[in-house]
Amino acid sequence: MIDRILIVDDDEALRESLQLILSAEGYDVLCAEGGEAALRAIEDSAVDAVLCDLRMPGIDGFDLMPQIARLLPDVPIILMSAHGTQDLAIEAIRRGAYDYLAKPFQPSEIRLTLRKAEEREQLRRRNALLERDMSRSIGDRAIVAASDGMIALLEMLERTAPYKSTVLVTGESGSGKEVIARAIHAQSPRRDAPFVAVNCGAIPENLLESELFGHAKGAFTGANRAHRGLFAEANNGSLFLDEIAEMPVALQVKLLRAIQEEEIRPIGENKSQSIDVRVIAATSRDLEAEIEAGRFREDLFYRLNVVRLEVPPLRERKQDIPLLVDHFLSRFRESLGKAVRAVSEEALDILVRYPWPGNVRELENMIERAMILTDGDRIETSALPTSATQPPARGISAKDDGAESDDEDFSLKRARKVFEAELIRRALGRTGGNRTHAARLLQISHRALLYKLKDYGIRD
Repeated sequence: MIDRILIVDDDEALRESLQLILSAEGYDVLCAEGGEAALRAIEDSAVDAVLCDLRMPGIDGFDLMPQIARLLPDVPIILMSAHGTQDLAIEAIRRGAYDYLAKPFQPSEIRLTLRKAEEREQLRRRNALLERDMSRSIGDRAIVAASDGMIALLEMLERTAPYKSTVLVTGESGSGKEVIARAIHAQSPRRDAPFVAVNCGAIPENLLESELFGHAKGAFTGANRAHRGLFAEANNGSLFLDEIAEMPVALQVKLLRAIQEEEIRPIGENKSQSIDVRVIAATSRDLEAEIEAGRFREDLFYRLNVVRLEVPPLRERKQDIPLLVDHFLSRFRESLGKAVRAVSEEALDILVRYPWPGNVRELENMIERAMILTDGDRIETSALPTSATQPPARGISAKDDGAESDDEDFSLKRARKVFEAELIRRALGRTGGNRTHAARLLQISHRALLYKLKDYGIRD
C-alpha cells in the first residue's frame, strides 16, 4: 500500500499544490525543498513513494535517485520536469525511475500514475510473500501466483500434500506441472526422501519397463549388471511420471499393479519387492479422450486420478505475468551476471497481452533472451522477439487462427469474453464508474476487475 508520499521540488507553490491534491486523496504527504532535505526526511520517516523534480539546485533528480534507492530499494520514484522530452523520459526510466511526468500535468495524471505504482507494488509484495512462504518447501523453484486460479491450485496442493494418495497433474506443455509435483513432494512428510522424475515419452518403449522396475543381471542382452529401477530409487519418497499418456498400454498394466499392490518385480527376478512410493503423474493430453481411443487404460486413469490438479495456461492467468517477470529477472541477474532490474511499461504491456502458447517456459526463455540483449538496466520492447511484439491480430470479436470461416462463430471462449465485457460495462454504469462497487456486483475481487478492464480494453 502507498500511504506516505515524499514530494521533492524546489518550487514551493508546486509542493503545496501537490500536497493539497494528494492529501485530499487520503495520502500522508511529506515535502522537501531539495535533495539533502529529502534524504533527511527518508531517514526520519518511512516513505512508500517519491515524487521528485529532475532539475534542482544541489543534488538533482538523477543524482538523488540512486541514493534514495539505496535507502529504500523497492520504493517507486516518479520524476517530474518542466523540460519534458521523450529522450529525457526514456533516460529517467533507464536510470530506474518508475515513471516520468512532464510539467505541467493534470491532477488526474498524478492520481493515475500513483494508482498504477500502487498496483505494481501490491503485486510485488504479494509475490515476495508467496516466495517466502514457499521457499521452505520448494527451495529455489518458487511458485509465483496472484491469479484466482493459481491461488486455488496452491490451496488444493497444500491440502493434498500430506497424504500418500496419487495425484494427477494436468495442463498444457510448459505450464509448470513438474514444479507443482515437486511442491507436493516438498510439502509432504516425504520431503527428506528422494523425488525421482521420469518423462515417459523420452525413453524408448523397450527400455521403459527396465527403467521403472529394474532388471536382474543377464535378464536380457546387454544387462551386464543388475539395475534397481526408478521405483526402488524413489522408495519412501515420490515418483513423478511426466507425460504418462505416452506410456505403452502393456506397461500401463504393470504400473497399475505396482501402485495397487505396492510391490514391483524387476525383469528377470522371481520375487517381488515391497515399495513405499507416492506416485504423481502428469500429462498435457486429454486422458478421457485417450481412453476413448483405446490408448490409455480406464482402470489406471481412475487409480491416478484420486486427486487432480489442473494447472491453468498462462494466457488465463495474466495477473501472474508481472510477478513471473520479476521472478525471472531476479533469477537471471545472478546466473547471467546482468544488471537488468526492470521491464518498461510498454514491454510489460506486450508481455501481458501475448497469448503464450508455450506458457511459463516460453516466458522464462523470452526473459532470459531479452536480458542477454539488454545493455542497460531495463528491458525495452526492442529486446523482445517479433513473435511477441507483432502477434497475429486478436481481440474480443476476432476469430482465433483456424476458426471456421463462415459467418457463424461457435466459440464459447469468445462468446464468454463478449458477455463478460458487456456485464462489466453494465456494472460500471450501474455504480457510476465505482470499480469497488462494480466488483461486488460482479462477485469478483477488485484486482480481478482491474485486470479484466485492461484485458478487454474497457475504459470507465
